[in-house]
Amino acid sequence: MKRILLFSTLLIFVFLIPNTGFAQKKKKNKKKPETAEVIVPNIDLTHWKVTIPAQRDDGKPIEVSPPEIFDYANNEVLKEFMYNDPTDGSIVFYAYPASSTANSKYSRSELREQMVSGSNSTNWTFVQGGRMKATLSVPKVTKDEKGKRHRIIIAQIHGRLTNEQRDLIGEDDNNAPPILKVYWEHGKIVVRRKILKDKKASDTEILHTKAWVDDEKYEFLKTVEQKKVTLEIIASDGRLEVILNDREKVVYKDKNMERWNVFENYFKVGNYFNTRDKGSYSMVKLYDLEVSH
Repeated sequence: MKRILLFSTLLIFVFLIPNTGFAQKKKKNKKKPETAEVIVPNIDLTHWKVTIPAQRDDGKPIEVSPPEIFDYANNEVLKEFMYNDPTDGSIVFYAYPASSTANSKYSRSELREQMVSGSNSTNWTFVQGGRMKATLSVPKVTKDEKGKRHRIIIAQIHGRLTNEQRDLIGEDDNNAPPILKVYWEHGKIVVRRKILKDKKASDTEILHTKAWVDDEKYEFLKTVEQKKVTLEIIASDGRLEVILNDREKVVYKDKNMERWNVFENYFKVGNYFNTRDKGSYSMVKLYDLEVSH
């Protein structure tokens, strides 16, 4: 009889105290889902226009200047090729083989400097000087049939003829050679610049694009792959310097640079995709951009 009473008392104890391990398992505390931080790009586009692979009615690539470029994230034409990545505060430039600009066979999603907002007519010379510093990465790029990733020009200094120079040599536009191209090439940063084919050419002869040829390429030692890189480009009277990640640098200071003083110039930065391979594409991210003259 005592055993029966003891057992009954134990049952009553268990059911009256439900929070014990005998009665039920404790409820697990549910964690509240974390809200991802949205980072807005902090890049001033007041003095930049963008060229994208999409075509105008005349077949030329679409270009968007200020003030329309300020709303690129909501622009139906631009947002496929130029858009924000809110996870890291970058602007993404997307490109694939499509419409190309005059004097080129490749397409681009690329910014072009405009010293006067909305106009291409005012540019700078090496005597006046220019400096651009940009932080970029190449998160995605396709491979060719040999398994090598396609090349991309991520920064440039492009030459420009004045109207007087254009008329003097009988050209139909103001195009001049790019004195500098900075490539993302198979995970490395490579620099190419122009040199004179004939060092004795006259001041008029050197205005022609064909007077200039590519110099031997300079390849920075560091392999960057998809990592962020910081490029600093400094142009001054008869001198050009390119610095990678504030460590490695290459300096050009010779007769070619002195003769280049004849041209006007402008900076370019973004995704100039150097292939026509079917199904290929690339993405370039721009995190920071600053220019001074």
